[in-house]
Amino acid sequence: MADGVCSEFTVFTKIKPGHADALRKDLAELTSGSSAEGGRAALKEIGTLHDARHVIFDDDTRHMFASVFDGSWDTYIDDFARTAVGARFEKVFSHTEGFPGIADPHVKDWFIAHQAPAGVFVSSYPDLTVQQIWKNQRVNEAFQAVLDTPEFRAALDDPANAALLATPAFQKLLDEAAG
Repeated sequence: MADGVCSEFTVFTKIKPGHADALRKDLAELTSGSSAEGGRAALKEIGTLHDARHVIFDDDTRHMFASVFDGSWDTYIDDFARTAVGARFEKVFSHTEGFPGIADPHVKDWFIAHQAPAGVFVSSYPDLTVQQIWKNQRVNEAFQAVLDTPEFRAALDDPANAALLATPAFQKLLDEAAG
């Protein structure tokens, strides 16, 4: 399902017998130290993933991977396979039954066979891509830095800027910055 530019992807798999602890260990390793940094770098390179999560459930017999991303599903999977995330997928899904490997030409078919589309999917920001959110964050940080300068404070007090300061758009900008 999609909501605006955001799409959801959820996969349910069976964990190979006796692999739950190894899967749990591999998931923990992926989120610690240099592995976590490498994962973040790959996700930044891809630039379309909003969030992702792995869950082990049903008495350690099943695994769920769920994510929210921008763009087409095919591009999403292709992007993951061509980056360090592919090796991460390989490591995690190797603990699940029937996973053919991330480089296998039938891997998309395997994911589709294990996918369970959401009955409802809602995004809090359906019209914002990851790239737009990152840009908005950078612009906000830069704007907040400007607000903190003595030069900006002096400009607010300068009578020559009174007309600009009185506009509803400028007042809204200041209100948003304060809030």
